[in-house]
Amino acid sequence: MVCATPAQQIVFQAYVRAVTEHTERRQRLEQELQDQVNTWRLQPVVEALEGLRGVQFTVAVTLVAALGDLTRFENPRHVMNYLGLIPSEYSSGERRRPSSITKAGNTHARRALVEGAWAYRYPAKVSRHLPLRLEKLPKPIQDISGKAQVRLCKRYRRLLARGKHANPVVVAMARELAGFMWAIAQQVPVTL
Repeated sequence: MVCATPAQQIVFQAYVRAVTEHTERRQRLEQELQDQVNTWRLQPVVEALEGLRGVQFTVAVTLVAALGDLTRFENPRHVMNYLGLIPSEYSSGERRRPSSITKAGNTHARRALVEGAWAYRYPAKVSRHLPLRLEKLPKPIQDISGKAQVRLCKRYRRLLARGKHANPVVVAMARELAGFMWAIAQQVPVTL
């Protein structure tokens, strides 16, 4: 692209160079992370979690690194609670007033999960990339992934139709997504 003035051209080239450098750095870090995960005992869990819509490699690694072995949690509600995705409440006598999420637990894991949950704002469908990630996974994990996609997309639309704001709705999707992740982890044998 050619800009109108030489000063604009210099600034434009600097921006292009900065974007290129950051892109190359991100790719280099992702490759190093991939190399590390390939030798990790929880690698099968990471791979299985990638079968969920909105959960690509970085999100899966972040969550497994923060949570460890998901099978250590007794039920999905414990995972949700550990991530701070459970609504807090103020109670006094007979009055019970729900409030925002507790935000306990690992901030990075919660943020990664919420970012992944934004994918459920679109209607349930099979993208180009998801079948490639799903084809190498066992049938029970594929079934959980399909069930998650249908349920979360439908629930997102239903909550928005009730007049809820998009941000709390996505947090609710992240909470349920954590439950589906727990269910998938139950299907993956992990060696100690």
